[in-house]
This record gives sequence, structure tokens and C-alpha cells, in this order.
Amino acid sequence: MFKHILLPTDGSELSLHAVDIGLELAAKLGARVYAFHVIVPLPASAYFAEFILVEPEYTKEASANAERYLADVRQRAAAAGVACESGSESDTRPYSAIVDAARKHQCDLIVMASHGWRGFDRLLLGSETHKVILNGDVPVLVCR
Repeated sequence: MFKHILLPTDGSELSLHAVDIGLELAAKLGARVYAFHVIVPLPASAYFAEFILVEPEYTKEASANAERYLADVRQRAAAAGVACESGSESDTRPYSAIVDAARKHQCDLIVMASHGWRGFDRLLLGSETHKVILNGDVPVLVCR
């Protein structure tokens, strides 16, 4: 059925719960996984001088966090006996990077978490998961 599963992670407990579900599914199906993290660039600031001082440090820390999150997924995959590759991309729109990663790596399923925000919180904060569902062309298994 599914042969290559995309596992987006932001390092949160909720996303790691989805990773574990995706790995369990992959193990049962004999599928491989692609762990993926989106590094969201620091937004441009009206105080450009401060941005110049902060941006390199932010990028360095965000890249280190991405590698740590992906290493955690690779370790979990190894423990589950699931083949795992991983990567990260920088994008201001995480949903777009996730959809592009699924296409680029020919994934046939995305397993990801949702915070389950409703009402004003969802309107204000948005939902990357919902945007992936609307913009992607592969099935999305949503975990809460």
C-alpha cells in the first residue's frame, strides 16, 4: 500500500507522537520513511541593524535544532527497524516545504500532527496541517 512515508517534525512532543505512529505504520507495511524539518527564517524586521546582528545566530541555532530533531527521528526509526533518510529546508511557509518534500522524495503518505486548534486560535495561528491537506496531492494521516 504505502511504500514511502514523509514524517515532518518540529521536535515537539506532539510531532514526535505522529513520528512514532508513522514509524509503526511503516514497520507494519515494510515502508521506508523520510524525516523532514522546516527551518522557518527569522522574519524581516523594521530594525534592520538588529536583524543583521541576530540573524546569523538564529540560523545557526535553528540548523542545530533541525539536526537534533532529525537525529531523534533517525534513532527511533533504527529502533523500529525502518529505513530512514532525512533532511531539512528553509521556508517561510512550512506547509509548502512539506508538500514540496513529499513530491521531491516521491512520498505516498504524509503522517503529521495537528494541535487541534479551533475557532479564533485556528484563525489567528493557522494550521500547517490543514494547509498541507489542501495543497498536497498525497494522503495525510493526521495525529493528535
